[in-house]
Amino acid sequence: MMPQALPSAPSVRTLAVIYHSAQGHTAHIASHVAAGAESVPGTSAVLLQATDVARESALLVEYDGYIFGSPTYLGGVSGPFKLFMDATGGLWRSRRLAGRLAAGFTVSSLPAGDKQSTLLSMLTFCMQHGMLWVGNPFLPEQHAGVPETEAANRLGSWTGMMAQAGHGAPEHDFPPGDIKTARMFGQHVAATLHRLERHGQVGPGVQRI
Repeated sequence: MMPQALPSAPSVRTLAVIYHSAQGHTAHIASHVAAGAESVPGTSAVLLQATDVARESALLVEYDGYIFGSPTYLGGVSGPFKLFMDATGGLWRSRRLAGRLAAGFTVSSLPAGDKQSTLLSMLTFCMQHGMLWVGNPFLPEQHAGVPETEAANRLGSWTGMMAQAGHGAPEHDFPPGDIKTARMFGQHVAATLHRLERHGQVGPGVQRI
């Protein structure tokens, strides 16, 4: 009788959380997004500063997916984050990032602050590279009676994850609902990565026409 082969251990999928943070608020949210992603078994989430990645953008090909984060400055991504985006031109020409999963989050000091423009610029960047964008699927919990400051997706964003930090507030001073949303968002992106990879629908070089 032939011995049965042992099941192979599931491979770990890697997510790079790439962000710029001037005052520490976006970095704080990035840490919670990464923690949420790592709560999904078989997921490794690595925090990377956009300024570092801009100097060696070829390292992006080592990751299965990306979660991008930037503060909203004047209705768009910050200058350092835009420099990172521009540094990926060579990867754009070679289509090295096509078929990979991507998502985004942003922070501003006002409830609106034109954060949607920031997320749309990230989405356009990812579409240029042929990536697959993951939105924020959670209904605002205040509609179900949860206090607004404690509610997931309290700012009502579906393009990506939004958070609000008061002007001049300490870097960790966010409404509890924003921290909850950051963790749920990271978890959702990681779970989506695993689900689509199991069906061969996402990954390096995968393109669907």
